[in-house]
Amino acid sequence: MKKRTLSLDSLRHDYKALRDTTREAALQLEKKNKMLMEKQDYELNLATLSERNRIARDIHDNVGHMLSRSILQTGALLAISQETQTRAGLVQIKETLSEAMDSIRSSVHDLHDESLDLQVELQTLIKNFEFCPVKFDYDVESALDKEVKYCFIAVVKEAFSNIIRHSNATEVALVVREHPGLIQLVVKDNGTIRVNFDSTGIGLKNISDRVAALNGNVHITADRGFRIFISLPKNDE
Repeated sequence: MKKRTLSLDSLRHDYKALRDTTREAALQLEKKNKMLMEKQDYELNLATLSERNRIARDIHDNVGHMLSRSILQTGALLAISQETQTRAGLVQIKETLSEAMDSIRSSVHDLHDESLDLQVELQTLIKNFEFCPVKFDYDVESALDKEVKYCFIAVVKEAFSNIIRHSNATEVALVVREHPGLIQLVVKDNGTIRVNFDSTGIGLKNISDRVAALNGNVHITADRGFRIFISLPKNDE
């Protein structure tokens, strides 16, 4: 009887251990599947943005150059033409070609803005920043306005430049985080050199001007390491 009891206890123990192991394996599998799907979505988005960039370059290099050549040729014909009727026709052609060129430029510009991926651009800046390691935390799900993207890219460039010139940091933290009503950017290092930054300097003034143009707030300190804290309101329209 005692042996049966021990056998049942052993079976129960083995069953619970197997159940727990199965649950843990299922959770791990679910986590890996989620990570795989996120990676696939990211790679698909990156491929889409790259294709948009390629299309924009092709339009600019091919169609844009042909239109430019046609405009120059029309202008040359206007310069040597003496007949009033012919000149009037050439003027209309030149105006049409100029309108087409403006339209092409606008389309290419829009394609480039849409294909600008802030996370990818910041990762490129980090890759080229060889001064010290950068810990990158990107937590944004909404589509950001192009003005916000360009602002953050310019700020990070200036921040990295200041760190290289003035800091003895061994690590930099770069954080871009989305909140219900705003987007935050934080760049900070662990440097120990106290630097009195001139807030009217060209670089830091450009940062302040960019942020102010987007109705945001900026706070820059250098007493316990270099730190830039920026918050911009979200445009949820």
